[in-house]
Amino acid sequence: MADAADRKNLTTGLVLSGGGARAAYQVGVLHGIERIRRECGVPSTGNPFPVLTGTSAGAINAAALASYADEYPRALERLYSTWYNFQASHVYRADAFGVVRSGAKWLTMFTIGWALARWRKAKPKSLLDNTPLAHLLAETVPLERVPWLVKRGVLKAFAITASSYTAGTHFTFFDAAEDIQPWLRSQRIAVADTITVTHLLASSAIPFVFPAQRIDFDGQKHFFGDGSMRQTAPISPAIHLGADRILVIGAGRLHEPAGEKRATPGYPTLAQIGGHALSNIFLDALAVDVERAQRINHTLSLLPAEVRERSALRPLDLLVIAPSQRIDDIATRHIGALPGPVRTMLRAVGVTENGPNGGGGGALASYLLFESDFTRELLALGEADALGRRADVQAFFGWPAPPLASEDGTPMQ
Repeated sequence: MADAADRKNLTTGLVLSGGGARAAYQVGVLHGIERIRRECGVPSTGNPFPVLTGTSAGAINAAALASYADEYPRALERLYSTWYNFQASHVYRADAFGVVRSGAKWLTMFTIGWALARWRKAKPKSLLDNTPLAHLLAETVPLERVPWLVKRGVLKAFAITASSYTAGTHFTFFDAAEDIQPWLRSQRIAVADTITVTHLLASSAIPFVFPAQRIDFDGQKHFFGDGSMRQTAPISPAIHLGADRILVIGAGRLHEPAGEKRATPGYPTLAQIGGHALSNIFLDALAVDVERAQRINHTLSLLPAEVRERSALRPLDLLVIAPSQRIDDIATRHIGALPGPVRTMLRAVGVTENGPNGGGGGALASYLLFESDFTRELLALGEADALGRRADVQAFFGWPAPPLASEDGTPMQ
């Protein structure tokens, strides 16, 4: 760890994980951190996160911040406002006709697919149609500004991840300064590229839920899905892209209390199985990678200084903020906020508002609950969790303690 005097010279990276609608929590955390900065009397000078990396919905949050990195506080407020006023119809077709065209037809394939297979037009690509998200991103996230901001030095690097169904390989697409070279690891490859809306749709294409996206690479046609799939080292891109210290914001499990879990009797529903699978895809890899980094830090701290100097490993200056409450349980309380057609479709696979843990559907619903009732609660939770870690945040950024106030509320000299 660098001492306080050197911290202002460190390159700070931000890692935002995936999780569908759960990603509202990340924006709440960043909002809380921005409040701490103001209360510490630290002026807003430049972009606090020169290295921005994201996966799935975290990639979209990162892209919104990267596109306006030269006016970060305003960019954060715009992003906060978007999540505060979210509706599912901003992300996917939630009307009855749209749900029937995609989801109902997709579910029907399970039962009479043998009869429909002869008609190629009857083969849906996903449970939901995310065309509205493509329009939203095109209107609100000017990705064409990112290369310009990189050239100006406002951003050192911006990266998103996606998983190639075609090659079975995990890709990191990045736009960065010229001195950063692509890297290759087992089942992982980095590609310098101009990131577009298609890249964001690919990174956030939850398997089965949203359609895969085509991105051509090295003369080959690839179809990409959610970047959380096969992502074994979520923190790694930020390190490769030059971050000296990294803020990681998760979307569940890392700090969630165990809570009172009541077993749901009977055979698990498709909703339970689907929620369990998605939680494995979105949440587990980050938890494992954070634990790995913490073990390496601990091991290096036990070594003599001369041995550490010879080692290829270096301690990672890491701050991790993750939900202090179970998001599955929060989602269960808000299942009724889903649009009627979507709620009806999900009920067919076991997502209900009744019974323990919402009948087992809270986890699955949490990824699709792009409704303000749910996102506002996550924004508030994220901000509260950040404020609860005030001392850690101040130490991470090297910010001073807030100035003392007099009885009339004015700062004391």
